Amino acid sequence: MDSFNLGTLLLCFFLRWIDGADADSHWTYKDMAQWSKSFPDCGGVWQSPIDVETSALHHDPSLMPVKVVGYHKPGHDPFTLSNNGHTVKMSLPAWQLGGLPWKFTAVQLHFHCGRDWDGSGGLAGGSEHTVDGRRSAAELHVVHYNSDLYPNVSVAQSQRDGLAVLGVLIETGDDNNSAYENIFKYLEFIKYAGQQMPIPSFNVRSLLPTDLGRYFRYNGSLTTPPCYQSVLWTVFAEKVTVSRTQVRT
Repeated sequence: MDSFNLGTLLLCFFLRWIDGADADSHWTYKDMAQWSKSFPDCGGVWQSPIDVETSALHHDPSLMPVKVVGYHKPGHDPFTLSNNGHTVKMSLPAWQLGGLPWKFTAVQLHFHCGRDWDGSGGLAGGSEHTVDGRRSAAELHVVHYNSDLYPNVSVAQSQRDGLAVLGVLIETGDDNNSAYENIFKYLEFIKYAGQQMPIPSFNVRSLLPTDLGRYFRYNGSLTTPPCYQSVLWTVFAEKVTVSRTQVRT
């Protein structure tokens, strides 16, 4: 198993995509062009991520602001923070996502990020979704499954109406973000693939933008293998910012 070392990189989403991920993953970021050979859905027509072309957007007045139920009430049980060889992932309680046709239950959140500096002290673009061709420094995904129709996320993830994911675009700036520090400060303890640890629970609503009423909505897929075309995507228009100092090790 190849080790996945965060030690000299930028805290969390500052993961370097390694040549070979852990042996159980069967894919790497360097062989993206080959994904569809092993995972047919990766060659499908409803693949994510996408570039959001704002000039081509259509306003849908029937869409309501996103409702996150329970996010601000973490409870006493710790979250589990883990390194799966591709990214940092954090488990979530069975909170609810409202304003959708079905009830969706939270499962986990994880990050996608860049790997290089852009020369100005910030990260070169590393988000998966882009807006008018512009990539953000990183992206947070909060994953939920359709608990009205399916017993768990393992069953739901391959179903067309199985998942709902919130996407948060992240930029770097001057001011520290105390909400994200709840995760960042523990990353040194999960430097290698397969490592995990409990961390104190916190208000996860604070990781999201203030305005949950402005977003881009579309039907797409998981962004990594097996690329199931099962995701109702909500990518928030408002971005969040973490400091350049904060993300340095």
